[in-house]
Amino acid sequence: MADSKEAQFQQDIITAMVAQGWLTGPASGYDRRTALYTEDFLGYFKDAWPERWDKFAKANPNKPEDVLVQKLVRELEQDGTLDVLRHGFKLPGVKIEVCSFKPDHGMNPDTLKRYQCNRLRVVPEVSYSPHFREGEYNPRLDLVLFVNGIPVATLELKSEFKQSVENAKRQYRYDRPVKDPLTRKPEPLLTFKRGALVHFAVSQDEVAMTTKLAGKDTFFLPFNLGSLDGGAGNPPAPNDSQYATGYLWQRLFQPDAWLKVLGRFLHLHKSVKEDADGKRVTKETLIFPRYHQWEVVNKLIETTRAEGSGKRYLIQHSAGSGKSNSIAWSAHQLASLYDAEGQRLFNSVIVITDRTVLDKQLQDTIYQFEHAQGVVKCITRDIGSQSKSEQLAEALAEQTRIIIVTIQTFPALFDALDKYPKLASGRYAVIADEAHSSQTGSSASKLKQILGSDAPDAEEISAEELLDAAVAARAPNERISYYAFTATPKAKTLELFGRPANPALPASADNKPEAFHLYSMRQAIEEGFILDVLQNYTTYSTAWKIAHPDGDDEEVDSKKARMKLARWVRLHPYNISQKVEVIVEHFRANIRHLLGGQAKAMVVTSSRQEAVRYQLAVQAYVKQTSPRSIRPT
Repeated sequence: MADSKEAQFQQDIITAMVAQGWLTGPASGYDRRTALYTEDFLGYFKDAWPERWDKFAKANPNKPEDVLVQKLVRELEQDGTLDVLRHGFKLPGVKIEVCSFKPDHGMNPDTLKRYQCNRLRVVPEVSYSPHFREGEYNPRLDLVLFVNGIPVATLELKSEFKQSVENAKRQYRYDRPVKDPLTRKPEPLLTFKRGALVHFAVSQDEVAMTTKLAGKDTFFLPFNLGSLDGGAGNPPAPNDSQYATGYLWQRLFQPDAWLKVLGRFLHLHKSVKEDADGKRVTKETLIFPRYHQWEVVNKLIETTRAEGSGKRYLIQHSAGSGKSNSIAWSAHQLASLYDAEGQRLFNSVIVITDRTVLDKQLQDTIYQFEHAQGVVKCITRDIGSQSKSEQLAEALAEQTRIIIVTIQTFPALFDALDKYPKLASGRYAVIADEAHSSQTGSSASKLKQILGSDAPDAEEISAEELLDAAVAARAPNERISYYAFTATPKAKTLELFGRPANPALPASADNKPEAFHLYSMRQAIEEGFILDVLQNYTTYSTAWKIAHPDGDDEEVDSKKARMKLARWVRLHPYNISQKVEVIVEHFRANIRHLLGGQAKAMVVTSSRQEAVRYQLAVQAYVKQTSPRSIRPT
C-alpha cells in the first residue's frame, strides 16, 4: 500500500492530477467571501475572449476586474453554478462566458482554441468560511477543485490505515455545516446549486459522493467500480504504489473527462409533489452519474465513434441502476456524435420505451445542456388524422435528433425505411429500454403480423422480445445501430446483441456472447438500491407448515385426494382470498414497518388474468380490514 498517512495520500492525488494538466496553488488564492479562485476566472476570460474583455473594460473603466467578479457572484447566487458554467450570463453589450466545453467536431479552430484556455485547478487545505472565528470556527476541506476559478467539487480524504470512507461521510455531515452555526449565514462554497456541484468522500479503498450537503441528513451514493466478483466496492489496488480508488483522479478527473461531466452529464431534476397540506412543492435534485452510468455512456460513445454505425450493443444493468438517466445521457450524446469528416453519425436516435417519465426527462435534461427546444419528439398517440406511423415518418424526414416511440410504434420504423428510399439512406441509432410493460391481445397480434414468422410465440410481447424479433427478421444493416438496455437478458437477446468474450473468434459454447457492459444485480443489492427478494423467500406450502406446526400430515386415498384438489381448484376465488389473507397479514406484521414505513411488497403471478384477480382480492381485503394502513396498487 502507498504511504498510509493522509497527507501523503493527498499529495499523491495532487501529483497525479498535475501530471494530467491540472494547476495547483495555495489556498491563499481562494476568496472566502466570493468562493472563487479569482485569478483563474479573470485569466480565463481575458485569454479566451479578449475582445469581450476589452469591451467590458471600456464600459467599466473603474476597477473592471472587481466589477466583473461582482457580477459573476450575483449570477451564481441567482442561477447557480451549473447554469452559469454552461451558459454564462449577459451584461449590457457583452456576453460573459465562464467555461468553454469541447466542441462536437473540430471544424471550428476558434472554439478549440478557447477550449484550451480552460483553467482546472486543485487546491489543498482550503479554509472556506467567510464567517470564520479564529480559534473557534474555521472549517477546512482537504481538496477543492475549480474550473476557471469557480468551485465545482470538494473532497474529504481518509487514510484507510486510520479511517474509512464512513469517517469522511461523517465529517461532511457533522463538521462541514452549510450554514455558520452561530450566525446561520450560508457558506457560499457548500450551498446547494450556488457552490460546489459535488462532494466526494474518498478513502484509499472506496468513494462516495453527494450533490447536496444537508447536515446529518446528507445522503451519499457509492461511486465505486464494483468488486472483481460482481459485488459492491472496488478491486484491490494493482500494486503497493497505487490506490484502489485511483480511478477517481486518473479517469474522472482527467481534464477532458471532467469537463465532459460538467457539460454533458450533470443536470438539475425538478419534481413537483404535494405536501401533507395539499400544497404543491418543487423538489430540486442535482443528478451526478454513478460510476457505472458514467462509464457505460462514455464506452458506448467511444466504441460507436470507432466502429461506426450498424453495430449492436447489450447493456445489462440491474434494476436500481438508474437506466432512465443512462438512456437519456446515451441518447443525447449519440445524437450529438460526429464522424471524422464532421458529419453527424446518426440522422436520428429512436428510443423505444414505455416509461412515461422519460419523455419529459429527456426534454428537460437536453434543454439544460443546449437551451434548445424541438430536439426531442415523443410519438405516443395518434394526432388528428395523422397516425403514429405517419408521425414517425415525418420526424425521420425532418431528421429530428431524438424520437421517443412506444413498443407498438417501433415496427413502423421499418415500414418507413422500406417505403421511403430517402429515409433508408440515413443512419439511425435505436435504443431499446426493456420497459416494464408488454403487449397482449390485439396489440400483440398486430405486432406479430408485422414481424411475421420471427414473432415470438408467447401471448405477451415485451420490448426486449420485440426488438429481438425485429432484428432477427431483417438482414444486418450497416445503417442501424442497436443499443439494448435490460436487467435480465433472455438467451435470444444475448445471442443477437451480445459480443463473444474473445471477439477474434466466432461465438461458441466456449466463447459465449456477453453483455457490452454489466452492472450486476448483486452490486445493486449490496449497494442498497434494490432488496434481495430471495433472502426471505418462502413457498406457500412451507409458510403453511411453519404456521401450523401441529397440522396433520396423514396419508389419504389418492382418488379422494384428487377429487378434493379438483374441487379446490374450481373454487378459485376462494383459493385466492385465502392466500390474499396470508399475504396481507404477513406484510402487515413483518414488512410494513420497514424502510421508514415505506416498505412495499410484490405479488408474483403466472398470468395477467391471475394478477388482476389477485389485485381485486387484495383491494377488497384491505378495504374490509385496514383501509388506511395499506395502499394496494
